[in-house]
Amino acid sequence: MTPVTSDKNNLFSPILFGDLALANRIIMAPLTRNRAGEGNVPQDMNVEYYRQRAGAGLIISEGSQISATGLGYPGTPGIHSKAQVDGWKRVTDAVHDEDGRIFIQLWHTGRISHSSLQPGQCLPVAPSALKAAGQAMTHQGLQDFETPHALTLDELPGIVAEYASAAENAKAAGFDGVEIHAANGYLLDQFLRDGTNRREDAYGGDIAKRMRLLLEVVEAVIAVWGAHRVGVRVSPENSFNDIKDSQPQQTFNAVAKSLSDYPLAYLHVLEGDMLSGERQMDYQALRNCFTGFYMANNGYDLESGNSAIEQNHADMVAFGKLFIANPDLPVRFAKNLPLNTPDQATFYGGDERGYTDYPRYN
Repeated sequence: MTPVTSDKNNLFSPILFGDLALANRIIMAPLTRNRAGEGNVPQDMNVEYYRQRAGAGLIISEGSQISATGLGYPGTPGIHSKAQVDGWKRVTDAVHDEDGRIFIQLWHTGRISHSSLQPGQCLPVAPSALKAAGQAMTHQGLQDFETPHALTLDELPGIVAEYASAAENAKAAGFDGVEIHAANGYLLDQFLRDGTNRREDAYGGDIAKRMRLLLEVVEAVIAVWGAHRVGVRVSPENSFNDIKDSQPQQTFNAVAKSLSDYPLAYLHVLEGDMLSGERQMDYQALRNCFTGFYMANNGYDLESGNSAIEQNHADMVAFGKLFIANPDLPVRFAKNLPLNTPDQATFYGGDERGYTDYPRYN
């Protein structure tokens, strides 16, 4: 790879998370693809998919449910059974054989699920018994979301323990670290935002209480991995999954400041709304609230990604759709080569088509 030269850091500059060196700052974003095998176990085509993209400075895996109750969609891999750990070990071995680095994204979907996907046909869980607008993807097709079960105080330590167990399983599966998914309207995001958290106990009300569960999860996962191998993802303005906050700038500035108490690998921020593309917040102000490495995401390309790093808006940039369609994206960026166009019709579910058959540049 021939990097673009610059007096400042750019996408091609190496970066160090504690003792973990990344060859570049071109990060593969976590991408739900709904192609896990029976038992939500990674299978052969998943191994090939990640192996093809090992040139990323860091791969962040698709969201992987920490428990059976964390499941929200068919065909998403888990990290809570031995078979899933063994399946992921094949993925991490393939990435490491290509000198790549890979974190797993730890995921609990909360209310964005359906009783037909839950153990014992139980209701999905959430901070408050508020039904999401829209429909869940189930094995029987789209079905309306249901009013979730509001987690009780004595149930919350069990959620934290599931994150810790999943973190242990991720280590056994050979990952280089973990990303805690606190974005996109899933469980931890549901606790953070006042549109979905109406609790009146120690986990609801002001932002210090609403972020309590996230910080407990962060501390539990750090106890397994050490802080430099743990990242956190947030999405302050994203409205996906019927999620909102009345004061996102204040809320997530406070989250960023609190997370600065831990020497995390990074804070991964989906900037703006991935549905509308709008960005109303001051993300530089958010970035300035976090004392560690900041990973920017949403709509970046080669030029804007390099600019974000050179101007100290970000330390790394995560790319989603571009990595779906271009397994050799870092090489294409380095040589300024044309990019494949992603086929949105094959994003979710299916076989190798639109998954492992995008060509490298010849």
